[in-house]
Amino acid sequence: QVFTFNRVEIKVQPSVKVKNGAPMSIICHADISKNTDFQLKHNFTFFKDGKIVFMTISDKEDAWYEIPVAKSSDTGDYECSVKAGGKLSFSNTIYVWVTGMTKPILTADKKEVLEGEIVKLRCELPEEVPPLEFFFRKIKTNSAPKEKRVPEQNQNFSEMLYYVEEGDNILQFDCFGKRQVRSGWESSPHSNKTLVTVKEPFIKPFLITRPSNNITEGDQIEFECSTVVAQMRDIEIIFQKNRTILNSVRDKKYLKYSTVATQEDSGEYLCKVEQGPVSKTTKLNVFVSELFPKPTLSASMTKLDESKDLILNCSINGVRRANFSILRKSSSGDILLKKSRILAIKVNVNDTGSYICKAEVKGIVKESKPVRISVYAPVSKPTLSVVSGSPEVVLGKPLQLICHSVMGTPPITFTFYKGDEIKKNVTNDTYATFLDEDIGLNDNGGYKCDARNNHSSGVKTSNILNVTVIVPIRDASLGSVPYGEVEVGSDTAFLCSVKEGSWPIDFKFFKKTDHEVLLHEVREYSDRTIWHKKTMKRKDTGTYYCMASNRASVDVRSRPITISVILAAWQKGVIAAFVLTAMAGAGAVALWWFLRKKKK
Repeated sequence: QVFTFNRVEIKVQPSVKVKNGAPMSIICHADISKNTDFQLKHNFTFFKDGKIVFMTISDKEDAWYEIPVAKSSDTGDYECSVKAGGKLSFSNTIYVWVTGMTKPILTADKKEVLEGEIVKLRCELPEEVPPLEFFFRKIKTNSAPKEKRVPEQNQNFSEMLYYVEEGDNILQFDCFGKRQVRSGWESSPHSNKTLVTVKEPFIKPFLITRPSNNITEGDQIEFECSTVVAQMRDIEIIFQKNRTILNSVRDKKYLKYSTVATQEDSGEYLCKVEQGPVSKTTKLNVFVSELFPKPTLSASMTKLDESKDLILNCSINGVRRANFSILRKSSSGDILLKKSRILAIKVNVNDTGSYICKAEVKGIVKESKPVRISVYAPVSKPTLSVVSGSPEVVLGKPLQLICHSVMGTPPITFTFYKGDEIKKNVTNDTYATFLDEDIGLNDNGGYKCDARNNHSSGVKTSNILNVTVIVPIRDASLGSVPYGEVEVGSDTAFLCSVKEGSWPIDFKFFKKTDHEVLLHEVREYSDRTIWHKKTMKRKDTGTYYCMASNRASVDVRSRPITISVILAAWQKGVIAAFVLTAMAGAGAVALWWFLRKKKK
C-alpha cells in the first residue's frame, strides 16, 4: 500500500467575500495518488489566523467546516492540513472577508434626569470580537450631533458618561462601532435611539430694574433678580457687573441691590443662579444719563517762575450752581486747597504738582482731568570739573568732565563746549557728564559748560576749565662715560635720557644681579639726567639700565649696558715688579743650592 499527497486545497463557498449573517462553508480537499485501491483515514484540521477552529476524521478526501451564520469575527486567513498514514500535508492560505457588522445595542442608566446630572451609556456589539472602536452620539433638536470616540482593545462593549447641560431638554443618544480590516475600516449600523428626558432644577432668572428706564445720575436705582426653584437646597444667586460681584444670597429665590446711579453705573449687569454644577444667567444693559458734565480746571499758566501769581479756575459747561473745590494730588491722598471755583496763589518751587477740581450736584461728585503746574527756581552758575579730580589727562586717553548746578528746578539742560564748539547737550536733574575721547597734544584748555531750565532768567555759564595734557614717556636710553671699560678707582658718569615726555620726569638707575638693585633716583624738569658714580670697584662690573616715568604712570625701561671695571696701569706695573722680584729671588736661591751641592 503506497500513496503520496499530490496537493491539499482549500476553498470557500459561496465565495471569499461573505455578507454578515449568511451561511459559509470552508472545504478542504486532499489530492492523493495510490498504487492500489485501499481505504485511508484522513485527519482534517482547519486553522483560522494560525489557530485551530475545527477537526474531523474521514475516509473521504474532502471535509467541510460549516458556519451557518457568518459574523465579522469570522474574517481572517484560513488554511487546512491533512494527516494520513503518518504523512502530513498543508494547503495554501485563503483570506475570507465577512462584510458588515452587527447592529450595536445602546442602553442608558436613566430615562429622566435633571440638568447637571450624569447619564451613563453602554454600547455593546455582542457578536463582534475586539479590538473595536465605539462612537457615541448626543443628538439635540436643531443642532448637529456631538460625537465621542472610545477605542476598546479587550472588550466588545464601551461605556460613556454624559454631563447634562443647561438647555438639554429632550436628548437622544445612539452609537455605532468600527473595526479594522485589511482594506481599511468597516462600520456597523447605528444602534437603537435612546431617549432621555431632562428636567430643570430651576428656571432661568429674571432681572429687572426700578425705574426701568430714564435713569439719570443721582436717581436711586434698584435691581431685583429672582428665579423659580424645584428644591430649595444649595441654591445661590449672584449679582455682578462685568467681573465684579456686587451682591449674593444663599437659599433664597430672589436678590435685591440698590445704589445711587452715576454714569459709571452704565453697562451690562448679570444675574447668575447656581445649584451644584448647574448655572443659569440673565444679562441686562443699563444706561444712566448724565446729570452734568465733568468740570474743567484751567490755569493762568502751567510753567512759571517762583514768586509769580497763579490762578486756577474750575467750571462746568452749561451749569452754574454746583459745590466746587480745588485740590492738589498727592500719593497719600488729595489735599484740599479751597472750597471754591477760583484759587489764586503766589507760587514757590514746592507748589509744583498736579491739581484737580471737583464739582457736586445732587450728591453726585465729578472730578476734572488733572492739570500739571511746574514752578521753576533759576539755575545757579554751574561748576565744570574733571571726574577723576585732577585737571590732567594723558595724551590719547579719554577725558570725562562733569557739569553741576547746585540750584535750579529740573529738568536742566547742560551744554558742553570745547573752545567755541558745542560738543554735547544733556538734559538731567542737577548734573551731566561729557566724555572727550579725542585728546590732542594742544588740548590744554578751553572747556566750559552752560546750564539752563525753564526759568526766565536764561543761561548760566561756568568758568573755563584748563586741562593739562600729559605726554607719556617714549624711548628711554642709557649711556656712560667712559663706556665699556672703567679703571678701578675712577669715576663713571651715567646719562639717562628720553625722546619725549612731559616734565617732571622720575629717573631711576638699576644694576642687574640676582634681583634688581636700585642705585640712584632723581626727579628732573628735563628730558635727561646724569648720575656720577665715584670710585668704581671691581665688584661694580655688571649690567646697568635706567627707567623713566612721569604722571602718565607708564614706566619706560632703557636697553642695558655692560660695564667692566679693570686695573689701572700703575697697578699693573707694581704687580709686574713684584712678579719679577719673586722670580729673581727664586733664581738666586736655586743657584746657591746648585753651587753648594757641586762643592760638596
